[in-house]
Amino acid sequence: MRENPTLKKIAERLHVSISTVSRALKNHPDISPETKTKVNELAALLEYDPNPYAVNLRTHNSKEFAVVVPSLSHFFYHSFISAIEEDARANGYSIIIYRSSDDPLLEQEILKSCRHKRVSGIFIAITSKTSDMEPFLKLDVHGIPVIFFDKVPEYESCNKICVGDEHAAAIAANEILKKGISNILAVFGDENMSITQARLRKFSAVLSPVENNINLQIVHARSFDEAEQIALNLLPNYVGTNFAVFAMSDEILAGTMKAVQRLGLQAPKDLGVIAISDGMIPMLFYPEITYAETSGYNLGKLAFTRMKRCIAGSSFAQTLVDESRLVVGGSI
Repeated sequence: MRENPTLKKIAERLHVSISTVSRALKNHPDISPETKTKVNELAALLEYDPNPYAVNLRTHNSKEFAVVVPSLSHFFYHSFISAIEEDARANGYSIIIYRSSDDPLLEQEILKSCRHKRVSGIFIAITSKTSDMEPFLKLDVHGIPVIFFDKVPEYESCNKICVGDEHAAAIAANEILKKGISNILAVFGDENMSITQARLRKFSAVLSPVENNINLQIVHARSFDEAEQIALNLLPNYVGTNFAVFAMSDEILAGTMKAVQRLGLQAPKDLGVIAISDGMIPMLFYPEITYAETSGYNLGKLAFTRMKRCIAGSSFAQTLVDESRLVVGGSI
């Protein structure tokens, strides 16, 4: 079997030191042009490629970023990953994608793997059950910056890149007020998540049932299936009234709209529908769903900019917010 070429073998063939070969391959100014030529020609002849794991050990940097998400089924995360991959490639990095399956134990195993691989940095949307910050603090000790995005911890001293949760909720609520709708079924996500709490707090405040004479029913769904079942159970109670359904996220919107279709209802004739969305799911329906946009792609661009500053030496924690905008469909 043919042995893999190494720096040592190249050095032995040319009767120079290993460090000379290494510096010649890196075009170091201390190495003569003649030696550089000989080293590079022999390296090409032997088809020498640097061992990436050995390089990692020497430099403590893999030139790879890890992106950790609870699920790969959401268009929002696909958009975020696309933005990170674009900027990573443009800056000489590659990315590794991990799925935590919303399991905090699996998430900790992923963090451990990232530490052993010596990744250059980690972008992570935490699970709904993540509460222990110690594994993340250990990464900082090892010089691996962590950027939390979308689903972020309550912990203050960390870098967070967030969509404009309160702004998006306010946009959706104000559009409902503008349309003069008095009965609202609002389907939110897991009540333990900070993203749910922020959107619920602002949505409720803007609609303020007492001030606006509104009948607001708030329910929580942790999945597509749960959103569909809740909507199937509750929507019939509203039929014949002036009402609208609000969906907090794309996953909830998809489940809710499946229930709307199963019940034979049509927007905006039978009900109004409005959501907070990345934009893909609303386009799948006719008329298209009106939504407050939260862009995964924009969030990815913002997150990568922050990561670059962390790698450059920025040590202070920062929370950055990408604000939302109303995209008008025909559903309300």
